[in-house]
Amino acid sequence: MAIKFYNLASAIQGTAAMGALCLSWVSIASDAPVHPVNTSKWFHQTQLPNGDTWFNNEQQHYTNRITNAFISDGTLKIVAKKEPFADQGKTKQYTSARLNSKFAFKYGRIEVRTKLPAGSGTWPAIWTLGKNIKEAGAYWQTQSYGTALWPWCGEIDIMEHWGSRPNFVQSAMHTPSSFGDTVNKGGQNIATATTNFHVYATHWSADSIAFSVDDKVHYRYQPSVKNVRTWPFDEEQYVVLNLAIESTIDSTFKSAEMEIDYIRIFAPDAGPGDQPIWSDEFN
Repeated sequence: MAIKFYNLASAIQGTAAMGALCLSWVSIASDAPVHPVNTSKWFHQTQLPNGDTWFNNEQQHYTNRITNAFISDGTLKIVAKKEPFADQGKTKQYTSARLNSKFAFKYGRIEVRTKLPAGSGTWPAIWTLGKNIKEAGAYWQTQSYGTALWPWCGEIDIMEHWGSRPNFVQSAMHTPSSFGDTVNKGGQNIATATTNFHVYATHWSADSIAFSVDDKVHYRYQPSVKNVRTWPFDEEQYVVLNLAIESTIDSTFKSAEMEIDYIRIFAPDAGPGDQPIWSDEFN
């Protein structure tokens, strides 16, 4: 999910938004227990990075409410809802969640098994950003690591899906040499992307970054010249999970859900039977 800094000066400003988070479980219609995400592993990013809106003209507030991100029946649900919500002096008509991993890594294989939401205007993404990104309200910024503006920090888009392009999933790279509507991208059609679970994976090494769905590779980034403009990927990155609402969405939209079964990060040299170096099984 590309961050488009239309005004870099204002993009690193903002005010904190820390709403109350319900830490006890509640029940949904199926009577399955509902739990909040594990806050030792995940950070709810809610602060508007420029004090007014999110990048790319996204229409939602990201919240830390259990109604927008919760665990039930062994999976994580990130839920976008149509509802007026006031936060940080701004009222928006949609809510959702954006999670930052509290784990950062350099090189390895990332696997995320997920089922995507359907509906025009929905925009789920699984991606990574440089731990050194200077972005108001991001987890590693709050830990005093922010030294580089986007796209100098580098961004790896493991999976993006637009409801207006059903079942097409894309991976992309954003670097100082090409960002925003980057030329460095590739994808494939997955006929059951919104009805079945699939494993979206990225293998990141010192030489290249490859993207696949269910082990079928659809794009590999391997620039012939590696420098600070083409390859800011020798530093640690962290995972971002979010479900955005685009500027144009179906008028009948009420809610949508991205469901994630697990996320696993393996060492660069991990074999078939090796355990991940970090994971969340959402159980």
